[in-house]
Amino acid sequence: MHTVTPYTVRRILCCLTLALLPLLLSCESSDTTRQTYAEKQQAYFPVERVDYVRPASLITALRDTSSSFWVDSVFNTLTPEERIAQLIVIEAFSDQGAAYEADVLNLVKRYKVGGIIFFQGGPVRQAILTNRYQAASKVPLFISMDAETGIGMRLDSTVQYPFQQMLGAVADNGLIYAMGAEVAAEFKRLGMHVNFAPVADINNNPNNPVISYRSFGENRKDVTAKSLAFMRGMQENDIIAVAKHFPGHGDTDVDSHHDLPVIPFARERLDSLELYPFRELIKQGLGGVMVAHMHIPQLDSSANLPSTLSKPIVTGLLKEELGFEGLVFTDAMVMKGVTKHFEPGVAEARALVAGNDVLERLKSVPKAIMAIKAAIRRGEITQDEIDRRCKRILTAKQWVGLDNYTPIDLNNLYEDLNPSAADSTNSAIAEAALTLLNNRKSMLPLKQKRGLRIATLSIGARRTMAFQREVKERAKTTDFVISRKAKAKKTRKLWKKLQQYDVVLVGLYGPSIRPSNNLGYSKEARELVQKLAASNKAVITLFDNAYALNQFPGIEKSKSLLVAYQPHFHAQEAAAKLIFGKIPARGTLPVTVNRYYAYGDGISKDKPLITAKNPLATR
Repeated sequence: MHTVTPYTVRRILCCLTLALLPLLLSCESSDTTRQTYAEKQQAYFPVERVDYVRPASLITALRDTSSSFWVDSVFNTLTPEERIAQLIVIEAFSDQGAAYEADVLNLVKRYKVGGIIFFQGGPVRQAILTNRYQAASKVPLFISMDAETGIGMRLDSTVQYPFQQMLGAVADNGLIYAMGAEVAAEFKRLGMHVNFAPVADINNNPNNPVISYRSFGENRKDVTAKSLAFMRGMQENDIIAVAKHFPGHGDTDVDSHHDLPVIPFARERLDSLELYPFRELIKQGLGGVMVAHMHIPQLDSSANLPSTLSKPIVTGLLKEELGFEGLVFTDAMVMKGVTKHFEPGVAEARALVAGNDVLERLKSVPKAIMAIKAAIRRGEITQDEIDRRCKRILTAKQWVGLDNYTPIDLNNLYEDLNPSAADSTNSAIAEAALTLLNNRKSMLPLKQKRGLRIATLSIGARRTMAFQREVKERAKTTDFVISRKAKAKKTRKLWKKLQQYDVVLVGLYGPSIRPSNNLGYSKEARELVQKLAASNKAVITLFDNAYALNQFPGIEKSKSLLVAYQPHFHAQEAAAKLIFGKIPARGTLPVTVNRYYAYGDGISKDKPLITAKNPLATR
């Protein structure tokens, strides 16, 4: 028989207390469901609480090295591996079905990744998924999108604004600011926080396969001013703007999605041109920069090394020399520009060593985390440095309001994402961008004389287009449509019919709603355009990439030539208005197309086309 001493009793009570502690904590948790995330963490990791005063800018928030209550409390719940995962943004689609969605959910729950970048799908489906992923996440997720033209670039049933080439033709940068502010409002309504825009690349290479119409143009000051307007429109409305593709992707003839471009230019050229917009945006408080996958021997001579993995470029140039204090994002780590020479995992580890804060779109999250942990063990990067970047991410999350996360309200979502203000802004931009390059013998505005026979023709369309319908509201017309792949029999038959008309209003369209680098016209279709241009009775409007003028030999001979940049409804409506004198021509070319049409060209009420550049065009 054992004697029970007071000491034995105390030990038994102690053991019982330890055994019941998880249950007690669980009960406490169930009683505090209305507490915020940070308040719950206070029970485990006490931190002196000071009410958060949100800084005016993300840069100001990131400069403050004294972490807030929320940042510290969340950080203290994370394991070293989870702190690595906070630096990872994974991709998600809302149109891929249940199995795909379960895979994304698994990455969120199992690895505690820091964010999601959404691509194609629908707004309601994305909102439902965002709520589901956020509910499953240990830490509120950064939600981002590559939305250079707004969320309509990725989602159906939403507003799509113009690509940047059209914006480059607009003189009033206030319209670009307004667009940025409206994009920000739509982002917030859809529970998103980061937009990978604007494109700050200077596109001075007509053969650029990846930037082209995504750039504001070829002039460094114009690109900077318009990038700044777009950035401010978003950031002054609480969305983080991420300028891309550092240090400048505008003069390449290789698409980094498919290979590693080489930028051979000397440092002096890079300083004066490619780096100029980034340097100026950084001075004005740019929140994020995306680094491109390009090999730049003048900045880092290491063989086949993408700029994303280069410490001299990311840390040395971007952070130290240019003084960038915001968040540095890699371009997608699934692109051939990085995967061609570096294995998954190895690439992500090297990207963090180089100085990037956020890894975007990985081949394999577990491989990346394993490789980064191995790099820490080898001393290539320290856990302290990982922790510092993790706290920066948490600071940015607090700045966008994730410390008080609330689910997306699905009520009236479609209506809220299609505001009347967006329609007005799109109309204003389209009208301001229209660029009149030829107007021989003052053909425009078109004067409707009695008996004037007018035909409209859409080339590259399958049905009557909005431009033709808008023209018909202003004049009696006969409408024709022909494929961009049309062969000789059809083009000859159409040409014969067009001889009956005094004026032919021609719309040229590409294969997609977005501008194209190659319109894909057949030889016969191009010859039809050439005949129309030489006919002395055609008004030709290009509803596509301005560089596409080069795909139509002889188009410079047209009596009137108009560039509308895109085929969306507002551009087609604006072209019809201009042709009949309802609005003036105000746009100018943001790029040099060829020897006939150079940067800055455009006939307007105040500025005629300089005839020396195009002797075939007169006022």
